[in-house]
Amino acid sequence: MLIIGITGTLGAGKGTVVEYLREKQRFSYFSVRAFLIEELQRRGLAVNRDTLTSLANQLRKEHSPSYIVDELYRQAAATGGNAIIESIRAVGEVDSLRKNGSFVLLAVDADAKTRYERIVLRASETDHIDYETFLANERREYANTDPNKQNLQACMKMADLKLSNNGSIEELHRQVDECLERLKQEKEPHQRPSWDEYFMDLCRSVALRATCNRGRSGCVIVKDKQILVTGYVGSPSHLPHCDEVGHLFRKTLHEDGSVSTHCVRTVHAEQNAICQAARRGVALEGSTLYCTMTPCRTCAMLIINCGIRKVVADYKYHAGAESEEMFEQAGVELQYIHNEVLQYNNQKQEKSE
Repeated sequence: MLIIGITGTLGAGKGTVVEYLREKQRFSYFSVRAFLIEELQRRGLAVNRDTLTSLANQLRKEHSPSYIVDELYRQAAATGGNAIIESIRAVGEVDSLRKNGSFVLLAVDADAKTRYERIVLRASETDHIDYETFLANERREYANTDPNKQNLQACMKMADLKLSNNGSIEELHRQVDECLERLKQEKEPHQRPSWDEYFMDLCRSVALRATCNRGRSGCVIVKDKQILVTGYVGSPSHLPHCDEVGHLFRKTLHEDGSVSTHCVRTVHAEQNAICQAARRGVALEGSTLYCTMTPCRTCAMLIINCGIRKVVADYKYHAGAESEEMFEQAGVELQYIHNEVLQYNNQKQEKSE
């Protein structure tokens, strides 16, 4: 639940913001102005800016500076959904609403001339005034040391978010959307990734360096939450890569008569990572290896002999059953992020004639 209070200068576009939130974002609507008009009509009094201001100040003095908005907040909260409270004008109102964790104050402003032209066009019962009267009304409502009375200047300074409405309606709508997105991000606390998620994300980044488009795999080996080495699929040093000259395919005939096709131009990501460790004298005993999919049989044997104790794979390899069996026998823990087989070109095995 999010309850937005709206404050702002006369004719700044508060109603336009409210309309957009109601129609496009499905906010419920609660208005100080509507509350006061209903009360004036109940008392048989004329509806104009003077009577609205007088009644509002009277109710705040008789009850509390936040009486009106407290009533509206109670109604808004009862809906259980997102809501708007329009026309927040007194410091006491803001102070009271701030006690509610789901409340946010939004201020709308624009140039005086622009605002006057807008209220002339809308022609409500309180807007049949000349420009000098418009400015005088604004000065009267803009600053006041009494917390029971209207003080737009102070309320706008207290706003969490501010909109400048000197442009088009589309520009104002865009600003509203940006504010909502910001509030959404602030409302949702940052979720730190687990260590497995963190290192697997790094593994995916390493894989972007791979040079075989048939399977751009990556590998990261860590120990005590520190990265030891990385590796990715690529040709041996100084030899051409698949991305440059194409694949070098070889077919393998299996005991069950099936045939699988493999690219043999490249060194696997796990093998390259292990080679990096060997070149730099980095011991892999007791480490954890993160990889794109279940290591192949050859990689699995190297992993076991390096003393690596855990393998975390993003996906399963379609021909990884033998590796899984070897890991189990050797006491190497195998964990999957996604319990699905990774799909890529020329993966399917075919029966030999």
